Amino acid sequence: MKKFKIGIIGTGGIANAHVGAYKNCPDVEIIAAAELIPGKAEAFMEKNEIAGVRFYQDYKEMIDKETELDGVSICTYNTEHAGPAIYCLEHDVPVLLEKPFTVTLEEAEAVCAAEAKSKAFITLGFQPRFDANMQMIKKIVESGTLGKVYYIQTGGGRRRGIPGRTFVEKSTGGIGALGDIGCYSLDMVLNALGYPKPLTVSGYTSDFFGKDPKYNWDYKRFSVDDFAAAFIRLEGDIILDFRISWAMHADTPGDTIIFGTEGALRIPSTDCWNGSVGGPMTLYHDIAGMQFDTKIPLKENSASLWDQKIRSFLNAIEKGGPAPVPSSQILYNQAIIDGIVKSAECGHEIEIKFAE
Repeated sequence: MKKFKIGIIGTGGIANAHVGAYKNCPDVEIIAAAELIPGKAEAFMEKNEIAGVRFYQDYKEMIDKETELDGVSICTYNTEHAGPAIYCLEHDVPVLLEKPFTVTLEEAEAVCAAEAKSKAFITLGFQPRFDANMQMIKKIVESGTLGKVYYIQTGGGRRRGIPGRTFVEKSTGGIGALGDIGCYSLDMVLNALGYPKPLTVSGYTSDFFGKDPKYNWDYKRFSVDDFAAAFIRLEGDIILDFRISWAMHADTPGDTIIFGTEGALRIPSTDCWNGSVGGPMTLYHDIAGMQFDTKIPLKENSASLWDQKIRSFLNAIEKGGPAPVPSSQILYNQAIIDGIVKSAECGHEIEIKFAE
């Protein structure tokens, strides 16, 4: 059996999910790991019972020396996503990059530029894409059942769910709830719509809970957003009303609702939003001039979303692409996040401008 030779860059918490899914694949061999902190990668692999791994403190040295790598999972903190991704692509190594794509639009565009010159590809770690219910949302929109979609409210959040460690510092996280769970919420609806181009953003961010010791034990280090909201204009005359939260005095900032000229779809939120559907969806529509509400039952997934994410990456490596979750789409996702941050800083609506 041919074995895919995989490298890991960054051995923090999220790397456990990557490695756990790789271990479920009998055709995978993890051969190398890069980690800035001495001894951390060695302890990580020992804990995960993986032997025969070569270790590096510099990801560039790993890529230079491990010439047999078939692919790499990048599991670094947010502000260190772009550099390793670009270096791997410059050396024609396929990349599975953990979310968010990057911190800024400029970084995401630099990664896309490197991919355009590479023989390899990059796919983004958006495992909710593989959820049967998320796929049903896309099927409903694409079927035309809703008619022309003109307005969407979406978002999610946690009543109390501020993470710690590198998530909450600007130097490592770069962005907070926006990058952690906001990117998933945006992808749910943008993917269903075929990823229309974002045009303008009026954004707001706050950090009231993150900096308050009543709600966050790590408040002294907190320097990112714990709440964000935005009004986004998309191509096709579509309005996106968005909000996301790590902490609030409510169980949700609201369900996702997709309004169309022929119907509407309500997607229940969850108490601890993580890119999932909170219950049966409701389709509101008219039949023969009468109003009907149709419940769409939740679907069971045939396999773990993480296992599906990893297998999709391996399949793409074997076939030479395309990327399961392409950078061309998530570039628009990142543009919205970046636009929210920039609009919040300047206090007014801004136009989203992409590199020529």
